[in-house]
Amino acid sequence: MNKVNKKVLIVEDDEDFIFILEKKFTMEGFSVLKAKDGEEGMAVAKKEKPDLVITDILMPKMDGIVMAKKIRETDPDVPIIFLTNIKDVDYTIPVQKSDKFEYLIKSDTRIDDIVAKAKATLKV
Repeated sequence: MNKVNKKVLIVEDDEDFIFILEKKFTMEGFSVLKAKDGEEGMAVAKKEKPDLVITDILMPKMDGIVMAKKIRETDPDVPIIFLTNIKDVDYTIPVQKSDKFEYLIKSDTRIDDIVAKAKATLKV
């Protein structure tokens, strides 16, 4: 296992999925922070200053897009990867057309590919 020395914040309301992601990212040498909704994700991001945020879009309390915009207000450069099952193009256009965000469809993406995308984004 290589120590990546990067903090990744995973914001996801599906406990099973967050468990799998946490396990894989930890095995790959990342330090993992977790949050179960957008509100908590925003608070963790503000306090911990992660190197990367991976977030679902549809979540309780605050959705991932709103959370990402709020995180950007205090940390404009942190990379954010949206990981969602929303395939509704109209809903995701603001994300897809921005070079500040990555966008992956959960059901079309393997866990290894998510980690690879994170590493590529962070250049590690």
